[in-house]
Amino acid sequence: MAQIYISLGSNVDKEHYIRQALIALKAHLIEFEHSSVFESEAVGFAGNNFYNSVIGAQTQIPLPQLCQLLKQIERENGRTNNDKKFSPRTLDLDLLFYDDVVCDSPAQLPRDEITKNAFVLQPLAEIAPDFYHPTAKQTIAQLWDTYNNPKQKLWKVEFTNP
Repeated sequence: MAQIYISLGSNVDKEHYIRQALIALKAHLIEFEHSSVFESEAVGFAGNNFYNSVIGAQTQIPLPQLCQLLKQIERENGRTNNDKKFSPRTLDLDLLFYDDVVCDSPAQLPRDEITKNAFVLQPLAEIAPDFYHPTAKQTIAQLWDTYNNPKQKLWKVEFTNP
């Protein structure tokens, strides 16, 4: 069983697509835990605010197939292969950790944005404070405690899990 963490983001019909992602992920993963949902301004482009959260789960799905599954869920929820990196999106699912695997393919693990973006790090710290980041050599709680980017503001929103 692999311990995994996945970030969820949407800035198009946000509540609907975060809910759809949770339903789809719960169908494939076990020991499922969901952080609070946070709203934040778009980073890297002018656009609608995002909803962001993180799920933790366990899986027996091998890493390459898990990456394919995440892309499939995104496509089933209106994401296209032509979407630009910094653009509005119905659903963005990013694998943050797969146990303590460090690699660049089939996904960058651990995901670089963990330490750069509050909208990833804060919800991750909420559900996995003691998880050890294998390249930063700190726990997620330690990373969040020392995080300092006053430009990135986020706030919890009311959200009922499906």
